[in-house]
Amino acid sequence: MKIAGIDIPDKKRILIALTYIFGIGLSSSKEILENLKINTEIKTKDLSPEQVKQIQDYITNHIKIEGDLRREVNSNIARMISISCYRGIRHREGLPVRGQRSRNKGGKRRDSRRKKARAV
Repeated sequence: MKIAGIDIPDKKRILIALTYIFGIGLSSSKEILENLKINTEIKTKDLSPEQVKQIQDYITNHIKIEGDLRREVNSNIARMISISCYRGIRHREGLPVRGQRSRNKGGKRRDSRRKKARAV
């Protein structure tokens, strides 16, 4: 079944299935289903076409998902890089952004940085 252009699994509960959409987590999924008064325990395949339409309408009108959300996140990162704030500098350098240690740990972010430096 497709909701908002995304294939969601038929055999899972609708509460969990909605989290397959980028931008909808468990709490957003609960909020959607509570506002629409849809049982959270119902399987996706058991939804009526009317309920699917309600979910799609609610998502398109109230929640930013998929491409729009990715675009906004990327533009926020680009803005931070352009104004050279601390977080922007960390993004540009490929270092951990959210205060993690980088002296001993942080290999995932630091190794990619070293490989780029060696390639140049």
